[in-house]
Amino acid sequence: MQVKLNLIAAAAAAIFAGSVSAQDMVVKIGHVGPTSGGIAQLGKDNENGARMAIEELNAKGVTIGGKKAKLELVAEDDAADPKQGTAVANKLVDAKVNGVIGHLNSGTSIPASKIYSDAGIPQISPSATNPKYTRQGFKTTFRVVADDVHLGGTLGRYAVKDMKGKSIVVIDDRTAYGQGVAEEFSKAVKASGGTIQDTQFTTAQATDFTAILTSVKAKKPDIVFFGGMNAVAGPMIRQMKQLGIDAKFVGGDGICTADLPSLAGGAMADGQVVCAEAGGVEGTQKVGMDKFRADYQKKFGIEVQIYAPYVYDAVNVMVAAMVKAGSADPKVYLPVLAKTADYKGVTGNISFDEKGDVKNGALTLFTYKGGKRDEIKVVR
Repeated sequence: MQVKLNLIAAAAAAIFAGSVSAQDMVVKIGHVGPTSGGIAQLGKDNENGARMAIEELNAKGVTIGGKKAKLELVAEDDAADPKQGTAVANKLVDAKVNGVIGHLNSGTSIPASKIYSDAGIPQISPSATNPKYTRQGFKTTFRVVADDVHLGGTLGRYAVKDMKGKSIVVIDDRTAYGQGVAEEFSKAVKASGGTIQDTQFTTAQATDFTAILTSVKAKKPDIVFFGGMNAVAGPMIRQMKQLGIDAKFVGGDGICTADLPSLAGGAMADGQVVCAEAGGVEGTQKVGMDKFRADYQKKFGIEVQIYAPYVYDAVNVMVAAMVKAGSADPKVYLPVLAKTADYKGVTGNISFDEKGDVKNGALTLFTYKGGKRDEIKVVR
C-alpha cells in the first residue's frame, strides 16, 4: 500500500512539475512617465505606446530561451519630478523588472539612470534628449531619439538660414531638457552668424509670462525660441498675441504636440510655430508610421501626441534583444541590446553607438496650419 501511495505521489509530483515547466515565463517591462501633472497627456501617450507593444507581442507569442514568455507592463508615474523619478526607479528595481522603458523627461531620466545602472537593469528612454543622459559612462543606458546637440543645433541653424531670423530671443524653463535644448539652439544661432538679443527664464509650472514677455517685446524679436514643454508653450503663445508680439515661435519636441493649438487657445497663426520632433521617417518607411498612428487612434480613440511610436519601438527593441540572447536576464541580454543594428522600427532603423545613442538620428521639422501639424522636412 505504501509503495502504491509513493507511486501516486511521484506521479502527482511529475504532473505538477510538468505543469510548472509548461507555464509562461513572466517578463516584467517597467515603464515610467509623468501620468499626472502638467504634461500628463504626454506621459499617458508614452504609456499607451508601451501597452500597445506589449499587447501585440503577447498576442503574437514570444519565445525566449525555449520558453513561452508572457510580457507584463509595470507602469509607474514620476510626475516629471526628479525626486519622484528616483523613488519610482528604486521601486522598479525592488520589483525585479527585466528592463525599463523611460523616463520621458531628461530631468527624471538622468538621476534614475544611475539607479538602473547600479542594479544592472537596461533602460531605454524614448524621449530624453539631454546629452548628459548617455554620457555618464553607464552601460545600461540607451535612447531611440536624437539628442539636444542635434535637435537644438538643427533648429538654431534653421532659424538663421531658413527663417532669416535677425532678432532672436531665447526663453527656457530651467529643466534639464529645456535649458539643454536652449543652450544648443543658442550655440548654433551664433555659429550660423545670428544674434541672441535676450535670454529669459521661467519654470515648468509657470502660467503667467507678462513680465518676461513685456521685456521680450522691447527687443522687437522676429523669433522667440522656447526650451520647455507644450503645457507652458501654449499659454505663452496666447499671451504673446495678447501683448502684440508678432514673432515666430520656435521650440523642440517638447512643444511639438498635436494639442499645442488647443493649449494656445486658438492664438496660433498658420505657420507661426516651427518645432522639431526627434525622429522621422521618409519614403517607404512612412507606411509603417502611418499604420501605427491609425492603429493607435483606433485602439485609444485619440491621436498620437509625440513619443508613443518611440516607446513602441523601444519595447520591441528590448524584447528582440531578449529573444536573440535566449534570456530575459539583464546581464545576459544587455550585451546583445548594445549591439542592436538596423532594427526596423516604425520610427526608422535603430542602431546604437558605443554610448547607447541612436545612430544617424533623424529630426522632423513641423509647423501648424489650420490647427494641425504640417511636416516641413526630415533632417539628418
